Amino acid sequence: MTLFLTGSPTRFGEPAFTEDNGFLAEVKAALSSVTGPERKPRVLLISAAPDDAGFTASVKKGMSDCIHASGIRTATITMLDRHNAAQTPELVKKADWIVLCGGHVPTQNKFLHQIGLKQLIQDFPGVVMGCSAGSMNCADMVYSHPELPGEAVDPHYRRWLKGLGLTQIQLVPHMEQVRYAQVDGLRLFEDVAFPDSWGHRFYTFRDGGYVIQKPGRPAELRGEAFEITRGAMRRVSQENKSYSFMNLVFISPHFPQTYWHFCAGLKANGVNVLGIADTNFENLPWGLKESLTDYYKVHNLEDYNEMYRAVAFFAHRYGKIDWIESNNEYWLEQDARLRTDFNVTTGIMSDRVAAIRNKSEMKKYYALGGIPTARQIKGSEGEAKVKAFVKKTGYPIIAKPDSGMGASGTFKLHNDEELRAWFHDHQDNYRYFVIEEFITGLLVSYDAIFNSKGEPIFENNTIFPTPIMEIVHANLETCYWTNKTVPAKLAAIGRRTVKAFGITSRFVHLEFFQLDRDREGLGKKGDYVGLEVNMRPPGGYTPDMMNFAHSTDVFQIWADMVAFDECRKSQGEQYYCAYAGRRDGKAYRHSHEEVMARYGADICMAERVPAALADDLCDFAYMARFKDKKDIDVFFKFVTE
Repeated sequence: MTLFLTGSPTRFGEPAFTEDNGFLAEVKAALSSVTGPERKPRVLLISAAPDDAGFTASVKKGMSDCIHASGIRTATITMLDRHNAAQTPELVKKADWIVLCGGHVPTQNKFLHQIGLKQLIQDFPGVVMGCSAGSMNCADMVYSHPELPGEAVDPHYRRWLKGLGLTQIQLVPHMEQVRYAQVDGLRLFEDVAFPDSWGHRFYTFRDGGYVIQKPGRPAELRGEAFEITRGAMRRVSQENKSYSFMNLVFISPHFPQTYWHFCAGLKANGVNVLGIADTNFENLPWGLKESLTDYYKVHNLEDYNEMYRAVAFFAHRYGKIDWIESNNEYWLEQDARLRTDFNVTTGIMSDRVAAIRNKSEMKKYYALGGIPTARQIKGSEGEAKVKAFVKKTGYPIIAKPDSGMGASGTFKLHNDEELRAWFHDHQDNYRYFVIEEFITGLLVSYDAIFNSKGEPIFENNTIFPTPIMEIVHANLETCYWTNKTVPAKLAAIGRRTVKAFGITSRFVHLEFFQLDRDREGLGKKGDYVGLEVNMRPPGGYTPDMMNFAHSTDVFQIWADMVAFDECRKSQGEQYYCAYAGRRDGKAYRHSHEEVMARYGADICMAERVPAALADDLCDFAYMARFKDKKDIDVFFKFVTE
């Protein structure tokens, strides 16, 4: 179902549903998804005063007039109250749109239980909309604050009731009318709701604001709204902004050092960002500390029992965990295991992780998508079979870990003697390697963020003139660049690859060789051949380079995908962004000061690289952006000469 929680669907005193914050458009879209464009919805109103015929008739007329004034044509509008309560199962079954009307919360709550609505509505396939008391009664545990004279001082008045269980969100509706209201001489907010909020969270907003929960998505609050918890109230959203009711566990958010921007983007969208890392909270970067809702320190991120306890702690404190993510290749298997154990279905789970971690498994999915790849054999086949394989492919060949990341542990073998020596040196672990034919061409990546429908909401292309393997083995300077645009052929094969692997709701980094000559069985010169899939953002500073190249914020785009399943961040002027690294212990022709003097206006970032990344990215990095492609090689030469 699609669930709407409102105080009132209209702005105060207006005759029709508000269009503010996209409310009317969302209601119409939700109804259309149920009935199709032609059929008119059948509406079932549920009274909050089932025994008050006059009040119920007034509510029916008012809501019917409001629906029609909003341009929504209906087939029928039926009011469910005491006189037709026996027909509830049939009325619910026939309805496309159920509206839980406003009134006295306890009175409606009692009626809802009498008619057994909780059981009837759980798998309802249509649209449910709550108004005031109706919204409050949608909660699993309803906060029924005192409203009528005598309730605030009545020791037997029940402020907590069992509701319909459609949401965990507890509302205090009609903020503009009740913010300074009093009940039995007590201020509703300061003297009642604030003390009751210890251990709870209530949300309040003006009429016209609302909560929407779409199928398979966390709830989202739209419009100006406030959270009341721990005896205080704070603003969580503004007009034409959104707040996502989501709990996301972010693992190791302090590394790489720029990944705290993912957390900042999530916080901006209202997500509860729950961090787990192995360092003291006070040692985290200031920006990360500001972005986290809560933090749990473990002694060892590789200790699964510790990690499990950390996630369980968050689940106990905040409720259901909606996402578990690290965006880091190293933790992919652990992320998947935690998702599986906590039934977090928004990411890759244990039964799928081998396909994106093991190079031998990747081949099967490449084949499903019709994507050409280098021929491969497992090291476990043994030296003799590998030699027979080489007779078909020729030397050189590449030996690399079946499950691994980057260029670590990768070897280029040129003849039988080197192959024999490699097997001798790896007699304890050769079974964990794969051997591939060596393909010559330009190494490129297709980087993208995909939504839950498998559609790209951001795409990027990065060029690596010298493969990382050669940079690491020869201790070379790292130079690569981000393209202004993504070539159409690369975008097509990138999207096809993601579809073949069945990946949704994810940042991906896919590596391809662009052939430098025709190769039988692989393609023509200029075609793309699949190398590896990495179901996480590109490493190092590449996300920052994407921001510089496309005048955008990929950290926020990813956070928007997580919270809202769409891109809400635009792109500006397009550039080429180039990365040039320097290594310690080498004498360079141009000093740092000379580099900054010549390229200061173009340089977007210049800083020391963390030691853990230095093998791949050198010890000091310069990133500059240019409008003309010809400036890239000049920049590389000036920095690295």
